[in-house]
Amino acid sequence: MAALDRARRPAPGAVRGRRGGAAADRDATRARPARRPTDDGSLPHSRTERRAYDLVAEGFGPGTNGPLVIAADPAGDPGVLGRLVGAVAADPGIASVAPTHIDRATGIATLVVFPTTSPQDKATADTIARLRTDVLPTAIGHGPATAHVGGAAASLSDVGRRTSQRLPVFVAAVLAMSFLLLMLVFRSILVPLKAVLLNLLSIGAAYGIMVAVFQWGWAGALIGLEATVPIVSFIPMFLFAILFGLSMDYEVFLLSRVREEYLRTGDNGTAIVEGVSGTARIITSAALIMVAVFLSFAVAEDPSAKMFGLGLATAIFVDATVVRMVLVPATMTLLGRTNWWLPKWLDRMLPRGPVGTDDTDAESMGQAPRPRPVDR
Repeated sequence: MAALDRARRPAPGAVRGRRGGAAADRDATRARPARRPTDDGSLPHSRTERRAYDLVAEGFGPGTNGPLVIAADPAGDPGVLGRLVGAVAADPGIASVAPTHIDRATGIATLVVFPTTSPQDKATADTIARLRTDVLPTAIGHGPATAHVGGAAASLSDVGRRTSQRLPVFVAAVLAMSFLLLMLVFRSILVPLKAVLLNLLSIGAAYGIMVAVFQWGWAGALIGLEATVPIVSFIPMFLFAILFGLSMDYEVFLLSRVREEYLRTGDNGTAIVEGVSGTARIITSAALIMVAVFLSFAVAEDPSAKMFGLGLATAIFVDATVVRMVLVPATMTLLGRTNWWLPKWLDRMLPRGPVGTDDTDAESMGQAPRPRPVDR
């Protein structure tokens, strides 16, 4: 009944729904996807891995849990290894350098170096970047010798950096494809545009909750989080792909019913009320099942599983309640028959989809389709 009331009085529902989503979206803009690994220091103290991690850090320094490996090819320069070891050891972010190991067959040398900070510390990522851009090039000079920084900490840092760089491209591609497919199916411009924007709202809310819990520590104890941790780099991309697919599924299910009623009656308000009332229980039930399943991941011991479960549960809850039952009927009521507007030239270019293949000429002119008799 609440959803039907929002369809009859759309403006207050739309304003309140957008205010709630905007608050969480502001938190999402503060997200810091980790360009460095989350190590065993993020696990609960009850885990054996965490206790071993703490003992190693206490006895040998935090950097011992994430050593870096430098591979160098002297290329016949006998003094390059000495300069390299001296420059690396002098860096303020390096605690110690293990003895150099040289392969006699190839002449390739490897240096194991230990940072002064833990693998997931931001200072470690800064040290890796400084070694690559300043320390190693200066020590090697302009000769033929080469050197590269590797190791688990450096590799995971590189993966996080690359993922963060590609995330905007991935998001733009998914949004564009979703818009085009929905425009093809529903023969409208505003319906797919609204769907894309409102789906971003629910995903932004999930990102905001993740920032508040995992980076700021708000209510972290409720899911067994003992300390703040950086958001794992691949989690935002995975969440976006999964959540956008699920929310679009809800959107198509709801709008297919609305459009069917609109083509039958020609009345936008009646179509929205009938569409929402006919799908609300199914959408809500499916969402509750998924929220319950994903919340079970939020109580896992691994922080990555917690992020995944909490993010999915939050986004699905917001999407099935605030977005699907409040904002969608409210905005469609405010837009009226403009929901189904499509320029005639664009309508002629688009192939016919499985939904709404009739009465498109009348809708493209902004007119209501002819009501059709229904057998009772």
